[in-house]
Amino acid sequence: MTPAINIAKKKKILFTVHEYEHDPAAESYGVEAAEKLGVDPDRVFKTLVVANDKNLIVAVVPVMKRLDLKLLAKAVGVKKVGMADVKIVERTTGYVVGGVSPLGQKKLLPTYIDSSAEGCETIFVSAGRRGVDIELSPDDLVKLLKASYKAFAK
Repeated sequence: MTPAINIAKKKKILFTVHEYEHDPAAESYGVEAAEKLGVDPDRVFKTLVVANDKNLIVAVVPVMKRLDLKLLAKAVGVKKVGMADVKIVERTTGYVVGGVSPLGQKKLLPTYIDSSAEGCETIFVSAGRRGVDIELSPDDLVKLLKASYKAFAK
């Protein structure tokens, strides 16, 4: 079990855990997950952590799209954001890059989910370890994280 799965169990939401054999040579963990799980890549989301001065923000983005830093900054009402340092991400979230889950992080960070998730019955996000995804309702994810939907992916 990972902290992400434990949170989902504790909060008694509907979810399914999906495991696959992770290839360390994969160029994109999210695309690999979609391919190996045989699901539409528009339903598989990656978890990215960005920084604004000293604040960290989590962005949950479809794996086939790019995070537009300017759109995210505008959407959350800040001047500028950039990708957070890997060491800071791992220390703050408790997860290794490539396995960062929006759920079960050491510290609950402000989280925004790309608005494309709203049209999905369920989405897949990392369950906190490479090769393990959790499928759940995007609305449940919003509730668990006190997150909100914003448009910031291209």
